[in-house]
Amino acid sequence: MTTEPAARTATGRGLTTGTLVAGLLAVCLAQIGLAIPATLNGLFQSDLHPVGSQLTWISDAFLLPVAVLELTFGLLGDLFGRKRLLVGGASLLAVGELVSATASGIHQLWAGQALAGLGAAALFPTSLAILAAGTASPAQRARVIAMWAALLSTGGFLAPLLGGITATYGSWRWSFVVVTAIAAASAAVSALFAVNSSAPGGRSLDVAGQLTIGLGLFSLLYAIIQGPTDGWASPSIVIAFVLAAVFLAAFILAERRAKSPLLRLDLFRNRAFAVASVVAVVGMFAFLGTAYTVSIRLGPVQDQAPMRTALAFVLLNGITLVMLPLTERLLTTAAPGLLLGAGLLLIAAGDYWAATLPITDSTFTSLILPLGLVGLGFAITVSSITATAVNTVPVHLAGMASATTNLLRDFGFTLGPAVIGAVALSRAANNFSGSLHDSALPAALKGAGTAVLEEGGPLAVNGASAASPKLADLHPLALDALGHGYSIGFIVCGSAALLSALLALITLHSRATPHADPAEH
Repeated sequence: MTTEPAARTATGRGLTTGTLVAGLLAVCLAQIGLAIPATLNGLFQSDLHPVGSQLTWISDAFLLPVAVLELTFGLLGDLFGRKRLLVGGASLLAVGELVSATASGIHQLWAGQALAGLGAAALFPTSLAILAAGTASPAQRARVIAMWAALLSTGGFLAPLLGGITATYGSWRWSFVVVTAIAAASAAVSALFAVNSSAPGGRSLDVAGQLTIGLGLFSLLYAIIQGPTDGWASPSIVIAFVLAAVFLAAFILAERRAKSPLLRLDLFRNRAFAVASVVAVVGMFAFLGTAYTVSIRLGPVQDQAPMRTALAFVLLNGITLVMLPLTERLLTTAAPGLLLGAGLLLIAAGDYWAATLPITDSTFTSLILPLGLVGLGFAITVSSITATAVNTVPVHLAGMASATTNLLRDFGFTLGPAVIGAVALSRAANNFSGSLHDSALPAALKGAGTAVLEEGGPLAVNGASAASPKLADLHPLALDALGHGYSIGFIVCGSAALLSALLALITLHSRATPHADPAEH
């Protein structure tokens, strides 16, 4: 691996074709890895028989290391070179997907997804930083950011297509095999063609910051995901929430005292950056919460074919690529508040519309318009968030800004399945219990339904009652309860998007322009 001249390495002057291809392929790969489990949730449910929150943990096993470690990998790229992280991240993702492909049970699948997520944690911030470092003007940076966001969304709709095709004509395991091959190709392209860049000036490892934010985010997500299964008032969940608050507070204190902080808190004095950061969490929670709700509705609940789920995800993610020319122009001409607000309002409208669809409606045409609105909103929002955050900080802080934005966006992504899974399953379990108690079903059947509910949750009741003639009379109750629960999920996502839209429209009034280093003020 060659080392570029110091000036080029430090400032990233000139964006070569090889670097552009490597960075775009890397973010596409990372997003494919992130999105691939959603298409396969129905197959995981029928093949591996996860119970309670185990299905949610398949997605979040990948997302958790992404959310926890992105800031650290952004720093490591600045210190030791971004090319190395592109190669290493893709290689680690390949190993994780191979472990997933050979999984004999749910725990090995978790382990494989966690390894793959570790690789993606390196790829997300590094791919954006290596591209931003090579730009020479705000216009070129806007163009590159729009391309980066488009390839991120391309990965988002290629993943379900890949999952649908391989699951239809082979096995869900082949989906992970194909991702392994793509990861190996990405590592090779980065090794051969990417131009290294870094920004080590004044930066060093921040061990206290990484430990505290890692433990804080893990504790918070653990509590949210396990709450419905263990009980919100159970000691383990209460302790997890307390630890989350303690560690996140400790992170803020550690960053205030660190000579070279993992995250410069003074970046948040910039209103545009601060607002974009909040919107990145809440808005992206709304989007992936929507995607997760769709995947559960079509897969484990309605038991539709994987290709049907794949087509839904094409609507959610594919519009971003089609919108690329328009998005690039809007980033350089429109006010960020208007862009963010418009995109998030579209997501909210699509979610509220989807919430009105009855669970007994399994026609795909009913989903086209609401999911199309969500996909159009995401196309506008994801580019606007990134551009607003990265374009309002000094160039030498682009690596930290991109890592921060990626962390917050992916933390929002991680919250999506966690929160919606918790809300929907808790509501569905309560509704099923109430309906079962009030029904005229035989006592023996009521007892069987209660036992399955306590053992595996409402999804298990739905699957068992659809497969067993003896439990068939439970199926309408379970289906109705799940339909109501996940309709609430759509409403929660829509409300989050609406609140984010109002925040952006109220607080961001002018075009984002780069600011001086906050430390200089």
